Amino acid sequence: MIEATIAPVTHDLGQFEVNRVLPSKGRTMVGPFIFVDEFGPATLDVGTGMDVRPHPHINLATVTWLFEGAIDHRDSLGTFATIRPGQVNLMTAGRGIVHSERSPETERVGGPKLYGMQTWLALPDGQEEIDPAFEAQKDLPHVSDGGAHATVIMGELWGAKAATTQHAATIYAEIVLDAGGALPIDADADERAVMLVGGEASIDGQALTLNHLAVLQPGKAMRLSSERGGRVMLMGGEAFATKRHVFWNFVSSSRDRIQQAKEDWRGGNFPLVPGDSEERIPLPEVPKTVSYP
Repeated sequence: MIEATIAPVTHDLGQFEVNRVLPSKGRTMVGPFIFVDEFGPATLDVGTGMDVRPHPHINLATVTWLFEGAIDHRDSLGTFATIRPGQVNLMTAGRGIVHSERSPETERVGGPKLYGMQTWLALPDGQEEIDPAFEAQKDLPHVSDGGAHATVIMGELWGAKAATTQHAATIYAEIVLDAGGALPIDADADERAVMLVGGEASIDGQALTLNHLAVLQPGKAMRLSSERGGRVMLMGGEAFATKRHVFWNFVSSSRDRIQQAKEDWRGGNFPLVPGDSEERIPLPEVPKTVSYP
């Protein structure tokens, strides 16, 4: 059964909307997931694009997954990667990293498409200050059964395991359901949630609401199904015993560490992004990401 349903906070960014379900007042995390955004679907104006200027992160890992479109990623490690559907980008911030996300020039000429997920994973106790790192995984396992087609993005599901690095035990998958399709949802993870991001679907007969996060009862195997077809994200993993604090792009078990990161960004003490060092997002007085707890 569904333990809780979290309605999104929707941010209108002009040419597309972002639906944010975590963090929320009712719940900060599901497994290691502490930030969950769904953006699009949208087609931007010809000649324009998404331009997220360089900005910092600490004590977390970002996971980018696209259904449509492309994004150029650059970071302070010197990484350049173009993410496209079917590829997961995992950027581990650890003690600190800076990155930018922009629409490729080749996409702008025809009007870039944007549709996908941006999630953050809190790093576990003892690993928050690890070295920053980046990886892109394309060879992800696919599972098909009963009119359902799943891509395992992180962790092990339905007997298939992704090669994507896990810092804490994590499950993450995209499930595309045909009309009449169904797939079992195992009970192995400490915490689990599903998010309907297209079409329609239900879990054990309970209808899911578009762009809402449905937190599932622990320890209970369930069945995801759709009468007319839908797209669902499954996420979760090990429960964290130590609470995490969130301010803007910073996540940490320590409020003092977040304060230090704020001062470091104001003072220009984070590294630059090679190839994208002329701009940056200033530290906001009131962050768009809410501060919980």
